[in-house]
Amino acid sequence: MSALTAITGARIFDGQDWFEDAALLFEFGQVTAITRAPDIPPEAQTVHFDGGFLVPGFIDLQVNGGGGALLNERPTLDGIRTICAAHARFGTTALLPTLITDTPAVTGRAIAAGIAAVDARVPGFLGLHLEGPHLSLARKGAHDPALIRPVEPSDIARLAAARAALPNLVLTVAAETVPPAQIAEIVRTGTIVSIGHSDATMKTFAAAVAAGATMATHLFNAMSQLGNREPGVVGAVLDNGALFAGLIADGIHVDPAAIAIALRAKTGPGRIFLVTDAMSLTGTDATSLTLNGRQIIRADGALRLADGTLAGADLTMIDAIGYMHRAIGLDFDEAIRMASLYPAQAMRIDATHGHLRAGAVADFVHLSPDHAVLSTWIAGTQVFAAS
Repeated sequence: MSALTAITGARIFDGQDWFEDAALLFEFGQVTAITRAPDIPPEAQTVHFDGGFLVPGFIDLQVNGGGGALLNERPTLDGIRTICAAHARFGTTALLPTLITDTPAVTGRAIAAGIAAVDARVPGFLGLHLEGPHLSLARKGAHDPALIRPVEPSDIARLAAARAALPNLVLTVAAETVPPAQIAEIVRTGTIVSIGHSDATMKTFAAAVAAGATMATHLFNAMSQLGNREPGVVGAVLDNGALFAGLIADGIHVDPAAIAIALRAKTGPGRIFLVTDAMSLTGTDATSLTLNGRQIIRADGALRLADGTLAGADLTMIDAIGYMHRAIGLDFDEAIRMASLYPAQAMRIDATHGHLRAGAVADFVHLSPDHAVLSTWIAGTQVFAAS
């Protein structure tokens, strides 16, 4: 039996163009072509969708948890597997489980779990994001201040060993906490450095970029703001064309007017991309969770500590796309790219991810006409189907 599969019956978006009356062809987990329906090879197995849209799978570079599992509280292979499966329900086909600032011991367990996830070929596992602990106390957000600390040589050695065993690794640091020489050392390990939870000036931020930082973590949140005499991290990100930046698009973390202004102001080729910053509650009906011994309450679409500080987001990627399309007025095509192509570019994996052109991994999502997730496919295998 041929391994070639053809998906028909839906409008297909390859990341750039739409195709009508066409078929997506893939084999051995890789896209081979988008062809006219009459030209489907006779040996192909055909799967027919009854309308809707077929779009590239979503890529989430900041996912603290899902399905009841928080990486900090369950830094295990099972925890990672649960997180990936929970987000597949909402169209995410590749993600970075994210560890919020924690102890060296928990960090070590999270890295070991990530390596185990590689060995187990967990569907959707893209690598790890370590958000801290080398952050600014002034912009700590929900991170435990008792666990925030400078970089030690042992940290860089651990990153080097982790990156050697993981396909991708992101580290969020504050530009004023981790000096350029250390950022350069970290970048040499193959780790992508993202600036976040930072109160840095534009000059300090520029030095971090010169040392190799290429991303910013959740734009506008937990960073110095754009001022008339000091542009801060926000201004530096928008002004620097090379920088990519994550954005939590839930209408709570960032005002819609600020999002629209940022989209107009951001120079390229670096882009703003969507992240969920999701916690363990995603995909569950639970109303609270615990992080580093502190309770986080779910209410009114937000997750907050007892003092009101936002602590992650109650958000899925398909909802973030919908918010960008409906509330911000972004073209649906561009909202999809913010959740697929642009994060792939930020991770430098866009040769194989973030689109459905020939040679890409066959990660895709079938959406209904009103943009609900009907099914999710990772490397050509269906991993979720709506009941």
